[in-house]
Amino acid sequence: MNVMNISTYLKQIRLPQKNLHKGENGRLLIIGGSDLFHAASAWSLDIATKIVDMVFYSSTPENNTNLKEAKKKFWNGVVVPRGKVETYIEEANCVLIGPGMTRDDETAQLTNTLLKKYQQKKWVIDAGALQMVDVSLLNEHIIVTPHHKEYERVFGKSAKIPQEVCEDSRQHHDVCIVLKGQHDVVAMGKQYEEVDGGNEGMTKGGTGDVLAGLIAALYCTSDAFPSAVVGSYLNKKAGDDLYKKVGPFFNSSDLVNQLPETMKSVFFSSRIRRLSQ
Repeated sequence: MNVMNISTYLKQIRLPQKNLHKGENGRLLIIGGSDLFHAASAWSLDIATKIVDMVFYSSTPENNTNLKEAKKKFWNGVVVPRGKVETYIEEANCVLIGPGMTRDDETAQLTNTLLKKYQQKKWVIDAGALQMVDVSLLNEHIIVTPHHKEYERVFGKSAKIPQEVCEDSRQHHDVCIVLKGQHDVVAMGKQYEEVDGGNEGMTKGGTGDVLAGLIAALYCTSDAFPSAVVGSYLNKKAGDDLYKKVGPFFNSSDLVNQLPETMKSVFFSSRIRRLSQ
């Protein structure tokens, strides 16, 4: 993707505005985590808290120990008991579901019940939830973030070229698809973009969780397609910015910490007009 293309999408992202009240710059609910993958959702949480005003977090019912730890450490958001999750779905601008969730019947039941009930809500579906989703529930309000194996599981086939991703999007009510890889493909209906970048340091666990949290945070106040394109671009660029400093010797926490610096450089470039001005 060249500078001209990304500039078009950057202008469509609504940045935080100082003349608003708390919560009006975005409220995100993240449903994720498990005893097996207890750290995954933390990366989504960490990046989201740097972008939106409020992040609500709900983990699995049996994950009480992690919930208690989250209450001690998660100063930038609100830990939500599973029994109250629907109240926060209604309050949030967007819901991210899946980071750190296991691929099982409980995940399938929770994911598909909520998607069916809240069909007009903005959703980002990742990881465990994505692998168990009922594809008939996908629509234009949803962003999905599969890697290639997850894509085959969800859509029943691989995608060799971007046009095939577009076709799968159209067949599933124009769902926005972010097919992750060395070259990300972002497709929604008839439109698509290929996003280049990234390096071998990005193959470590957790970078996809960072991406999901980043896209979901942007989606709170912007439209699906530009949020997905810009999220993909920023995630890769932050990885490349880190590579210039330390080579491939960084992890997902380093990526989270690099992203604000990268975002400032990208959004406040003299070539980019801030939509919020």
